[in-house]
Amino acid sequence: MKGVVFTGNREVELQEFPDPTPEAGEVVIQIKASGMCGSDLHIYRSEGGGPAMAAALGLGGEGVAVIGGHEPCGVVVARAPDVPEKMAPMDARVMVHHYDGCRVCPSCRQGWTQLCPEGSTVYGITGHGAHAPYMKVPANTLLPLPEALSFEEGASISCGTGTAFGALRRMEMPGGSTLAVFGQGPVGLSATMLAKAMGARVIAVDIAPERLALAQEFGADGFINAQDGPPEQAIMELTQGAGVDYAVECSGHPDARVAAVRSTKTWGTVCYVGEGQTVTLDVSPDMLRRQLTLIGSWTFNTIGQHDCATFVAEREVPLSRLITDHFSLEQAPEAYRQFDTQTTGKGMFTP
Repeated sequence: MKGVVFTGNREVELQEFPDPTPEAGEVVIQIKASGMCGSDLHIYRSEGGGPAMAAALGLGGEGVAVIGGHEPCGVVVARAPDVPEKMAPMDARVMVHHYDGCRVCPSCRQGWTQLCPEGSTVYGITGHGAHAPYMKVPANTLLPLPEALSFEEGASISCGTGTAFGALRRMEMPGGSTLAVFGQGPVGLSATMLAKAMGARVIAVDIAPERLALAQEFGADGFINAQDGPPEQAIMELTQGAGVDYAVECSGHPDARVAAVRSTKTWGTVCYVGEGQTVTLDVSPDMLRRQLTLIGSWTFNTIGQHDCATFVAEREVPLSRLITDHFSLEQAPEAYRQFDTQTTGKGMFTP
């Protein structure tokens, strides 16, 4: 089969790989949808691409190609003899929790395999991912896809949307709160959509008019283009000088991280989700003297992924509207060039 490899310097290639065969404890799923995530852009833009990143993380030698894509969704088509039928029924519609760890430590037993002290495999980075027709994964990574959800929605929940859901849960935000969402990429747009379903008043912040238009479509109550001036000033105007109750920062940009803190009212909560870069805060006025709570949230555990899918299905969150572009695997170079403009919603491969 052919799989998409990030070769570095904003280039991707379709390379040939053996069809996967399940070994002990494993299953093979036929990929029906594989999402494009903002964190893929870090690998896409890097000098050495996926092979260099896998080598740097200690898995695979220099130059070993790894299939990209860490938002898998599909159907079970093969399983090892030791995998119980109940655990992975043939043709079952499934999502994948895209990490694997030692499986016995407290973190792994709680479904947080990405926090395993022994280290973890990250599918799409250090293990073959979902930008291919088939994917081999441990059976314990599977989660059922609710019948009400499409494969594309399940793929989105498998990282981007699930990450937004996990951040909102971390903040314990009650309905009726005011929330600023910094960055309206797929994670931020998911946060906007989910927060509206949770009963929040949402203020969307970005620098791309196209993404702010999507945020408006998804129900945001206020829209701020950060290129027009300091967003914290605009947020204060929208909140009559009070600031927001909560802020979630999804871009990873240092300026947005500072603005999120300074947009939040006394006793407020800020959650950092965006990866990369650093931030400098003036701790006394920015945090201490405002009794601010600052937390970080990294993806989700298996229970959180299940709960996100259930929430989207039961509340009829229109997640399919987040998915603005569909591609074949052969269109991968074009797909990532377009995604790299950071003006679109969610891109999806449907092999």
